[in-house]
Formats: sequence, structure tokens, C-alpha cells
Amino acid sequence: MQNTSSYPSPIQRIIQPRAVDLGGFVVRRSLPAAGYHSVGPWVFFDHIGPAAFSPGRGVDVIPHPHINLATVTYLFEGEIVHRDSIGSVQTITPGAINLMVAARGIVHSERSGPELRAKGHRLNGLQLWFALPESDEEIEPSFDHYPAGDLPRASIDGVGLRVMIGSAYGLRSPVKTFSPTLYAEADMPQEGGLVLPTEVEQRAVYLVSGALSVHDFELREHSLIAFEPGSEVRLSAREDSRLTLIGGTPLGRRYMWWNFVSSRKERIEQAKADWKEGRFRMVPGETEFYPLPQRDAFSEKNG
Repeated sequence: MQNTSSYPSPIQRIIQPRAVDLGGFVVRRSLPAAGYHSVGPWVFFDHIGPAAFSPGRGVDVIPHPHINLATVTYLFEGEIVHRDSIGSVQTITPGAINLMVAARGIVHSERSGPELRAKGHRLNGLQLWFALPESDEEIEPSFDHYPAGDLPRASIDGVGLRVMIGSAYGLRSPVKTFSPTLYAEADMPQEGGLVLPTEVEQRAVYLVSGALSVHDFELREHSLIAFEPGSEVRLSAREDSRLTLIGGTPLGRRYMWWNFVSSRKERIEQAKADWKEGRFRMVPGETEFYPLPQRDAFSEKNG
């Protein structure tokens, strides 16, 4: 695709995230964005924090539903306890991956554990959603946890690389995928350089911290930068920097409303009715209920 924006090649789009209050802490939301709904199969990208919680406070994302997608949670700092309606209970710690495949429907909560909450803590991490191929949208829901030590890492010219999903730089992740998908991170020292892989059709970089440039064009911290398919991209670090790379093959049009993502509008409507009428299986031992919103900003951008 030819670049028709005001950005220099090979940049296709730069997205500045919007702040979203999740009740006690703020996240930066880069996807979905107006006019730019996905990168490969990735349809949602949140940077949680960095946030500091004083003793007695913490994260309390009460039970809520998902359909026809998979969620990926990855932390730089802190801990989150995941519980879901198929009986999974898992504490995620920095460097590990929680993969929840919502498929035909799942409900989950995310909270700070009691010990961490009692002493106060920091939280910094990412939550991403990828859409499922149409043939997998209605499979059975599942949950998998991948410890940090299971995810491959390497150093190339002083740049520390980890591949969380997919394959790149000679590394292959064990995390389950359903279509060509890439999720990796790099820690770049000042004056370090990194060439992005071209094996995936679409690519974007989120600058978690630091300062980068691409072909002498400076990139702002917390920006999501999408690149032209097939283009050669070399990143240079102007200071010590951490970045996240996402990409893959797009799956076609997906509709999004609240926590629901599907290739079919009518499936979204069914999920809304099922949640409102209490037809989802709930999280064992949890009684809180998130009411169906009256409206949702995602639908305005993606409906």
C-alpha cells in the first residue's frame, strides 16, 4: 500500500493513544483508533499504567464477558489475578503470558491479589486482543498460561529481544495462535539499532518508553506507529528504549461493541442480549455483575 499520509515513508500511520479511566487507574488505548481499526489480527491495544497503588488499593476489574476473540495479558511490573468462567485461576507476573481464548463466550475478572494489595504496589503492562478466524470464532473457550522462562529471547547487536507470539529473529514462541500473528518486544540501548522483520504482512511498533527514530523521523513515547507492508524499517534508539512489535495477517472486517468482537453484527447483538439476560456462565465464587452499557464508543468507530 502506498503511503498517502503526511508521514515520511515507511510510516503509514502514527496513533496517539487516548486515556481511558478503568476505575482507579488509567490506561492508554491505541487500538481501535478512528480510521485505523487493526494491525494484522490485533484489534485492541491497551497500555496499563505505569500506576502506583497505595496500601489497601488495587485493580478490581469485575466479571465481564468476551466473545469471538482472544485476550493477551503481559506485565512489565506488578501482578494480576485472573479468574474465569471455565474455572481458571492464575496469577500473572512480569514476563509471562496469559492467553484467554473467549471463542463462543467466556467471563473473567482481573484483580490485585490480597498480599500485594495490603502492602501497595505498582502496575505496568499491556493487554491486547486478537480476532479469531471465522472458523474458530465459536470454538470452546480456553485459557493458557506461559511462564516467562518459556518465551524465547536473544540479543542481536546489543538489542534484547523476546518473541511472545509467533516467530521473528530466528525465535519461535510456544504460545498458541490461530492465524499468522506476531507479538515481540525489544530493549534497545542508546544508539542501538533494530531492523523490523518483513515476514508478516502488517506491522506496528508501540514505544513503551524511551525515544526512537525511524529514518531520522523522531517517534514519541507511547505512540503506536504502523508501517507500510513489505517496507524496510530500521529503528534507532536516541536513548535507552523499550518497544513492543505487533503484526500479522489481517482477518477482514470485525465489529466491536464493548467487550464483544465478531465478524457478524448479529452475533454482537446476540451476545448483548445473552449478557443482559444472564445467559453467560459466571466466574465461580464471584457475584459482582457489570451491567450492559447503554452505549459504547467502539461501536461509533467500528460499527
